[in-house]
Amino acid sequence: MTAAALAGVAEARAHAARGVVTRDVQSLVERHEGDRPGGAAYRPVGPNWAGAPRRPDRFHVYRWLLQPLETVKGRAEHHPEGDLLYHSLQVFELARDERPYDEEFLLAALLHDVGKAIDRREHTAAALDALDGFITPRTAWFIEHHEAAQAHLDGTLGVRSRRRLAASDDYEELLLLAECDRAGRERGAPVPDLLDALDYLRRLAADCGP
Repeated sequence: MTAAALAGVAEARAHAARGVVTRDVQSLVERHEGDRPGGAAYRPVGPNWAGAPRRPDRFHVYRWLLQPLETVKGRAEHHPEGDLLYHSLQVFELARDERPYDEEFLLAALLHDVGKAIDRREHTAAALDALDGFITPRTAWFIEHHEAAQAHLDGTLGVRSRRRLAASDDYEELLLLAECDRAGRERGAPVPDLLDALDYLRRLAADCGP
């Protein structure tokens, strides 16, 4: 995805937050809607379908943010596997083996590095900003603290920071995410296609959601 497309995603998110759909936003969604037949680019919001404000489908937003990672290479000593989309799909697959029905956990596994295609220096903040309104607070918490969890595994996290993390009900899952993140760096590891991963999450949301 080009920088212009990323800027368009940010604009779409801003419009969605206000419950507004413009022709420019609709055009952006239609251009990136994908190859799968029958995929709805928009979902209605509110009790009345006809004339209801609509916002971009969150799974399309995930795809827009993940696809550029295919062109982003990690540092060789940390990411010998290659591009960061491949890494993200490895982490997702490892996480799915551990928590196959936890959509929020699986989303964090898949999306934790999307900010590296936006701002390499502040990638976590960039990811949370881009995903604002499209993930739950729990998924956001996993993403926000995934680097601290890596430091915890390394034994370099301070005592106070460890205590703050340990106070969360999701502490064990955060450490599990860090382990998946660390393990998902293998050359040649089998991974699902990005669209297949997103389809799995979409079905999971439909089957297990409220």
